Amino acid sequence: MKKLVLILLPLLVVGLSSCGDQFSQGQNGAVMGAATGAIIGQAIGRDKEATLIGAAIGTMLGYIVGNEMDKYDRQELNQAYEFGKSGHTTTWKNPDNGNYYKVTPQPAYVPASTPNRLCREAEIVATIDGRTEKTYTTACRNAAGQWELQD
Repeated sequence: MKKLVLILLPLLVVGLSSCGDQFSQGQNGAVMGAATGAIIGQAIGRDKEATLIGAAIGTMLGYIVGNEMDKYDRQELNQAYEFGKSGHTTTWKNPDNGNYYKVTPQPAYVPASTPNRLCREAEIVATIDGRTEKTYTTACRNAAGQWELQD
């Protein structure tokens, strides 16, 4: 039974991680971390308790690492909104997942509905897993000075 779990668990991880469009990078990291932690826990403790402890620790660490990848892109996008010249494209490639982004911000403006808030529109071209998609977004600066994408 233990050998079957050790064979099937990695297959489950690969299958779930290939559903990347449905889960955030933090969630993907949690799934992969849980599986890896469970395998390590089983190898060390050789009982259910060790496997569960390994899975719990792996889930937490995997989520943290995966969420940091999300943070990298958010930081780069914030930089593009904050310092990007209007009409000029800022590009970056995420070193962890290889996703590539091009952001072209437009001039900043103050909307009539919220006169104390600075906003910018931008065209974002993202290449993720070899597929390129273009979207237009609006971001406004919050009270902490960070740019937040608007719905």
